[in-house]
Amino acid sequence: MIKKQNYQNNNPTLYLIPTPIGNLEDITLRTLNILRTVDKIYAEDTRVTIKLLSHYDIRKPLDSLHEHNESVKITNVLNDLKNGLNVGLVSDAGMPLISDPGFDLVGRIMSEGYNVVSLPGANALLPALAMSGIKTHPFLFFGFLDSKSNKRIAELKELKHLQVTLVFYEAIHRITDTLKDMFEIFGPREFSIVREISKAFEEVIKGTLDEYLDVGELKGELVIVVSGNIETSEKMELSLVEQVDYFIGAGYKKTEAMKMVSEMTGTPKNKIYEEYLNEKIKKG
Repeated sequence: MIKKQNYQNNNPTLYLIPTPIGNLEDITLRTLNILRTVDKIYAEDTRVTIKLLSHYDIRKPLDSLHEHNESVKITNVLNDLKNGLNVGLVSDAGMPLISDPGFDLVGRIMSEGYNVVSLPGANALLPALAMSGIKTHPFLFFGFLDSKSNKRIAELKELKHLQVTLVFYEAIHRITDTLKDMFEIFGPREFSIVREISKAFEEVIKGTLDEYLDVGELKGELVIVVSGNIETSEKMELSLVEQVDYFIGAGYKKTEAMKMVSEMTGTPKNKIYEEYLNEKIKKG
């Protein structure tokens, strides 16, 4: 077990420093102060970070730390801390470690007894959730789904029964395919896309997943917010046949509806088909 009061010791510190996601004014006074006082800054892309530092007339030694070299650069950071330096870690935009590198670094630094301090600040996740018009609590932040369709679909199937709002990051060139997969797995749930947060063309798009083709061509950085599963809790009191009819009414084919009910209830599809057929015959 590790217990540490970060501000009650003189140990060297690794600062996790959030940076603006669009508007350069979205930076706290404390963040600017830490950027000015740390001895060295590790950046996901030094070319991006130097623009921010130049804007605020901050000059610090810069080194790169990204997903492809993190395992190597951990040693560098540890050496800096051993030499008594305070170090900052920044990603290109937003909060370090949130769908960005740094997790392995933080774990190692903590295990070595140094301080790790995360500053509060800019991120895309929370503004998107707040602006989505979808229930904000409870929620689950998933980050990026897999870029391969079959793996993405498998991930969505694992999430489909959760009764919490789901928040995703996604690359702009995959948005249509991802929304299509979400519709096929989640059905016509409420969803929102919030893009270009804090920038001039900030936009909120809201609808249901069956409208995914109406989203059109998008540009920029975006966040997807999807409402949680309500069918699991609301439909468990219904019979198997009633549950199948519910999903048919929501636009699914009969075979698709039976498959969904089978997955939700753990009932074999052949039993659901038999009960459904017998019920329909009984009703004429």
